[in-house]
Formats: sequence, structure tokens, C-alpha cells
Amino acid sequence: MRQDIARNYEEAKKQYASHGIDVDQALAELSDIKISIHCWQGDDVRGFLFRDQELSGGISVTGEYPGAASTPEELRADLTKAMSMIPGTHKVNLHAIYADTDESVDLDQLEPRHFQKWVDWAKEQGIGLDFNPTCFSHDKSKDGFTLSHPDPEIRQFWIDHCKASRRIGAYFGEQLGQTCVTNIWVPDGYKDVPVDRMAPRQRLKDALDEIFAEELNPAWNLDAVESKLFGIGSEAYVVGSHEFYMGYGMRNNKLICLDAGHFHPTEGIAGKLSSLALFTDGILLHVSRPMRWDSDHVVIMDDELLEIGRELVRNHLLPTTHIGLDFFDGSINRIAAWVIGTRNTIKALLRAKLEPTEKLKQAELDGDYTTRLALMEEFKSYPFGAVWDYYCEKMGVPVREEWLAEVKRYEQDVLLKR
Repeated sequence: MRQDIARNYEEAKKQYASHGIDVDQALAELSDIKISIHCWQGDDVRGFLFRDQELSGGISVTGEYPGAASTPEELRADLTKAMSMIPGTHKVNLHAIYADTDESVDLDQLEPRHFQKWVDWAKEQGIGLDFNPTCFSHDKSKDGFTLSHPDPEIRQFWIDHCKASRRIGAYFGEQLGQTCVTNIWVPDGYKDVPVDRMAPRQRLKDALDEIFAEELNPAWNLDAVESKLFGIGSEAYVVGSHEFYMGYGMRNNKLICLDAGHFHPTEGIAGKLSSLALFTDGILLHVSRPMRWDSDHVVIMDDELLEIGRELVRNHLLPTTHIGLDFFDGSINRIAAWVIGTRNTIKALLRAKLEPTEKLKQAELDGDYTTRLALMEEFKSYPFGAVWDYYCEKMGVPVREEWLAEVKRYEQDVLLKR
């Protein structure tokens, strides 16, 4: 341990302890939190099954920064490098199109064996895996509909794909000893105002009922459903709206996924957490950064991220909340994007843990809003950075921006040679 880091940490501990905050305990709790790192940042959501397929479903990645992974081996190497600069032991989130196989296989025929190399790698890394069916960028989704498609044959294709995905997720959980969250998101919707809003939603409900009919061990697989306000090609109407999935999830005991970019551009998700928590057994978060729309920018430590962290900590929601990332930026080094976004998410949780939550709650209960505001503002300048530096040093990852030099070396030695 570097002396300057240890000295700064001890001084910071004293300041926090004056308000009853046990910093050592906060760091111990932080080390148990797993962030699900999304694989699709590493290759601009191309995957390996249909690499020549044009992106669809409202998904767009801009930028041509060199070094995007083009093989499963490259992507796993990049993820390994990124995780070496992120404190803690986490998870990796896969989409179905990232199957690692030499077979020519369509989405509805995928099996656990097509992901065995990912499982073997995860075992080596000591991490868990999460999963998602890929209901976009496919010939059968070109018209913008999948699970709510009016054609029963096309709809059945997507139902079968989601069934297969759940079995793959359960296999991940069984093999790795860490519960896999399998999340369903579909891009279904209309560009212009529809006449019939009910029928597509009825078809989606029926499709989901069929998908979830097979009972799987919840210790291995948990199901989640994800809403969206609008997207490219579905500006006027999205079948899987927030209201639809909130109702479906509550009635059917499924995790409801809140994606930070899937609501109105000025609407945050932090305030929704306490409401959902009262009526559900768990929540799935997709932490992203919308800019103007669901543009999936790299997560920064902005007000919304800090509020998400505070809501999770203040309301003791971390044990029942699954936190994943969902952004993709092809204009910067993709490994740096992972590191920045994941470290910021962890930082936000740590900052929340270093607030005098109980003292703030009591001041609020007493109607002492002056104390509440004063303390909330003063704690913004408390020595959080010294605690973060100590945590990184203790966990064996680079301190502050030291990780950037390692990323630059990897870029020169590996990425630019692809």
C-alpha cells in the first residue's frame, strides 16, 4: 500500500467517522456488489452469428475507433483487460448473437453448447454470466415486429428463440454457481400512430406467457422484461411500454428492467426504484446515459447516476437489485469505455455509502430541512476520492487515471494490430 494513499485514507476515515460512517464496512459491502458488464460495447453490437447483418431495432453505433473485436477470442481478451482495471469481481452480460460456434445456427436453434467457451472463460475468471435473447438485427425483425408480430410463424420463431435463451441462461447459472438474469427486450412498434394499440400487446402478452411456461430453477435463472418509450422506427408506439411490462412483471413475478435511456429524455429512473421495490421481489437496472434520446452514451458520474446510487443505498435495495450496463460508443477506445462506465457506477454506490443516511432521514422526519440540505451539500466535498483511491489500491487495480496508460499500451500492442 502506498504511504500517501494509506495516509489520505486514514484522514478521510476520521472525517466520515465523525458522522457515524464506518468506511471499512462500506468498502467491505462494496466489494460484494457485482456489476454486469455488457459485452456489446466491445464490438459495436455486431455479434458473431450474423456479422454482415445491418443493425436494426432502433440500434445505432457511431464512430470508427480502431480495434473493435471481431472474434469471440478478441472480445474475451478485451473484457479480461477491462476487468483487470475495475475493482471487484463482476459479471459479463451476453446477447444471443455472441454465440461462439463454427456451426451455422439460427436464433431459435441455439443451445447451451454454443456458449460453452464463454462458460469455460467465465469459470477461469471467477465471474458470472447474464443473458439476453437478440430480438433485432435479423431478417425476421426487419419490419419492426418480433414477439408481437401478426404473422404466427414469425412470432413463433421469436418465441422459440426466447425459450432457448432462458435455457441457456439457466445453464449459465448452474455451471457458474451464480444466478443468471435473462432479460427480454423487443423493438416492436410503429413509426406512426396506430389504429389498434391493443392487439399487438395482446400478442406480446400471449407470447410471453408461452415463453415463461417452462419452469426453471430460480437459483439458476431469473427472468426480466424491459420497456422502452420510443425508438427509431417506433416513435409513435412501442408495444412493450413501461406500463405494459410493469403490469406483466408484477402479475407474473418477473424482474422489471429499468433502463436509464428508455424513458422521456428529461425523466430519471432513480425515483421509480422505491415504488417498484414495494411491489416486486427484485429489479433489474440498465445503467446508461441518454443524450437527447436513448443514445447509450458511456456512463459518467452525473446527477442521475448519483441519485440511482443513493436510492439503492438509502432504501437497502442492493441485495434485490441486479445492476447492468448498457451503452455502446464506437468513437472512443472501447475498453476505456467499459472501464470509465463501470468504475463510475461503482463510485456512485460508494459515494452513497459514505453519506450519513440515518442522520439525514432523522432530520427529514423531524422537519429539520435546513440540516438535511446543509449536510447533503457539505458531503459533496467530503474526501470521497481518498477512499476510492484506497479501495482501488487494495483491490489491485490502477489508482485514479493510471489505468489510462495501461489501456493505451494495450491499444498499441493489440488493438491497432487487428
